[in-house]
Amino acid sequence: MLVGLLRAAVLGANDGIVSTASLIIGVAAASTTHESIIVAGVAGLVAGAMSMAAGEYISVNGGAQPVQAALSPATTFTVGAALPLLVAWRVPIGYLITLVALCSLVFLAILGAIAARDGGASMMIGAVRVVFWGGLAMALTAGVGKVFGIAA
Repeated sequence: MLVGLLRAAVLGANDGIVSTASLIIGVAAASTTHESIIVAGVAGLVAGAMSMAAGEYISVNGGAQPVQAALSPATTFTVGAALPLLVAWRVPIGYLITLVALCSLVFLAILGAIAARDGGASMMIGAVRVVFWGGLAMALTAGVGKVFGIAA
C-alpha cells in the first residue's frame, strides 16, 4: 500500500514538473516577457492540479471520501509544478530556458531514481527513463514556441 501511495505521489510530481517546465520553456522560446512566462506557468500549475483532482474524483466514482482522494494528486502535481516555476521566477530571462530545463531534469532524475528504488527496479534506468521523456517534452514545446511564437 505504501509503495502504491509513493508511486502515485512521484507520478503526480513528475507530471507537474514535466507539464509546467515544458509550458514555461515553450512560452519562453516564443520570445515573450518574463511576466508572461510566469503567468503561463502559474496558469499551467492551476490547470494541471485541477485536472489531476478532477480525474481522481471522477475515477473514485462517489466513494467514501472522493474529495480527499482528489486532493492527493492535486497536491503532488502542485509541488512538482512549483519547482520549475520557482526557477523561472528567480532567474534572468536570458538563462531561463537553460536553467528551467536543467533543474527540471535534475528533479526528474531524483524522482525517477526514488520511484525505481521503491519499486525494486534499477535506480539508473528509472532516472534515465523520466529524464529522456521529460527532456523530449521540453524540447518539443521549445520547438513549438520557436516555430509559432511571434515577438510582440
